[in-house]
Amino acid sequence: MGKRKSPPPLPEPLPGLVDAHTHLDSCGARTPDAVREVVDRAAAVGVDTVVTVACDLAEARFATEATRWDDRVFAAVALHPTSAHELQTDGVAEELAALAADPRCVAIGETGLDWYWLGKRDDVATPEQQHESFGWHIDLAKQLGKPLMIHNRDADEDVLADLERFGAPEAVIFHCFSGNADMARRCVDRGFVLSFSGTVTFGNAVELQEAAKLVPDDQLLVETDAPFLTPHPYRGAPNESYCVPYTARYLADLRGVTAEHLASATTATARRVFGIPA
Repeated sequence: MGKRKSPPPLPEPLPGLVDAHTHLDSCGARTPDAVREVVDRAAAVGVDTVVTVACDLAEARFATEATRWDDRVFAAVALHPTSAHELQTDGVAEELAALAADPRCVAIGETGLDWYWLGKRDDVATPEQQHESFGWHIDLAKQLGKPLMIHNRDADEDVLADLERFGAPEAVIFHCFSGNADMARRCVDRGFVLSFSGTVTFGNAVELQEAAKLVPDDQLLVETDAPFLTPHPYRGAPNESYCVPYTARYLADLRGVTAEHLASATTATARRVFGIPA
């Protein structure tokens, strides 16, 4: 068994960033003091705001509670597509909808479609259950007037088809965008927002890098998806919100702009889409 990699060092500060998608609880921050420690570490390098995202009901309860512990934390709540079948459990839909209505919840997510795990795990929701859950979350986002945060894995065409079939909300965010330039153009043309994680820095992510070049400033976000997807050269090490500047600087170089411009643009997009005051 390989030795666990050490966390990346603190990057050079880049003021005014938002981590548009993290999982504080999965990073080990499950108490008020631990959440504050993670967010303080992020703030020390310029990441002033984080959105902690739920994948099931227990995580939705945590995410909402964490926003009470630190005013730099906001929440997004939903059932991950692989857990879509849990929507049929008594009381889950009602409680999830109540948590989603909380004023500190700024998005409905992560929801969507995940075909990667079908046939690989026994606990994964069926395609039918995933489509049904995705439609329910889309309706919830429209009812509450909140952005929809999408998890899409190996399901480009079906995700776009469901957004057409159910009717996309006003604001749609493709979290951890993983598509090529063609998919990016199709999303941009529909007014969707694309959020890039550390995967864009990977050496084998050439198509994703081409996609990242063509997204307009006002449709661009940056995220960690921590504790996963740590940016190069720290791939495989534990990720945290303080690592956002690594990805932001890479994106700035890729797009031919200054890091300060990239930070300002993505933060303006995040504040507009999530409704977070400056």
